[in-house]
Amino acid sequence: MAVVRVRLKLVVTVMMINLFIFILISRNSSRDKSEELKLKIPSKPFWNNLTPSPAFWNRQQQMLDLRNNPILVFRSNTTYLPGWPNDTISSSDPCQANIRVSTQVKDYNSLPERFKDFLLYMHCRSYPILVDQPGICKDQPFLLLAVKSLAPHFDRRQAIRQSWGRAGVMANQTVVTIFLLGDTTAGDHHPDLSEILEYESSRHKDIIQWDYRDSFFNLTVKEVLFLDWIQTRCPGARFIFKGDDDVFVNTYRILDFLKGLSKPKAMDLFVGDVITNAGPHRDKKVKYFVPESMFIGQYPPYAGGGGYLYSGDLAARLHNVSQHVMLYPIDDVYTGMCLRKLGLAPEKHKGFRTFGIEEKYRSNACAYKSLMLVHPRTPQEMIQIWDWLSNPSLSCQ
Repeated sequence: MAVVRVRLKLVVTVMMINLFIFILISRNSSRDKSEELKLKIPSKPFWNNLTPSPAFWNRQQQMLDLRNNPILVFRSNTTYLPGWPNDTISSSDPCQANIRVSTQVKDYNSLPERFKDFLLYMHCRSYPILVDQPGICKDQPFLLLAVKSLAPHFDRRQAIRQSWGRAGVMANQTVVTIFLLGDTTAGDHHPDLSEILEYESSRHKDIIQWDYRDSFFNLTVKEVLFLDWIQTRCPGARFIFKGDDDVFVNTYRILDFLKGLSKPKAMDLFVGDVITNAGPHRDKKVKYFVPESMFIGQYPPYAGGGGYLYSGDLAARLHNVSQHVMLYPIDDVYTGMCLRKLGLAPEKHKGFRTFGIEEKYRSNACAYKSLMLVHPRTPQEMIQIWDWLSNPSLSCQ
């Protein structure tokens, strides 16, 4: 009898608990339904009014972002927004000087000439090609070495050809070397070397030259033209090294590094000597000076322009995204901006020494064996270091 009572009490308790849970669920369900019938008004506006930046580059980028925003709809001929300065942001305009920029940058008249020149032609992205090598990538190179050079720098190019930039088969991989040039005679008082350059090109068949002013601030132009060229002439390149003509590159070490990469790692590869938490220099005496009237904010992480290594797959994506990033006068920073637009960041690799190595190691052959790049080096030093590394009897502990 006692057992029956205990069981009865347990059953009643369970029923009461179930009834309580049912009442709670019913109340919440009816509350949810009643709340669904009520109009919910956000406490804050979903879209905030975008305030135009006082800095010219930032403002241009804001407007370009708005025009390319898939959510916001603007007519294709819209070049300004209500209440915004009537700046020109179209990159499809003919490459003529945009004289209106002199009234859109507050301190334009006091800026150095290199800034004025950049601002006047900042909208220009397309220039005629003067010298091309259409079939240079017919064998789809494993590694494309693209070297930024100037027409007068023949000795540097020749040293590279005789050392780390030797084209052909190296370590069982196809390597192609090209030199990227603009026009140095346009207003910069360089002697006319066009005939000598023509001979050099016919002799080595590795010169790519465009008809634009080859200046420090136009290195970004060289960057976008090169990205265009890759898609047209060398889309099959697996990897690309891009650097200056005064660096030494350990091509053997680079090839060894690339062959050890996994496929996922190789697709998004972008390595170099990465600079973080940097911003524009405000000292007019510094080569990299950028005034506040032109740019405000912090730079994204970027690899020093002395040289960096990336995949052919990423080159195609950089080419596409570069159309959505305004030209900036410092090319390595610009490339960092494009990477950020892709949601990527360059990876720092200790083998890239764009600021050189200690003086005591400069003449030590073994100091270069594990490195990928050292900057700067003279033509003579390039050949000397290459001879060291190519010596089969070199032994490093």
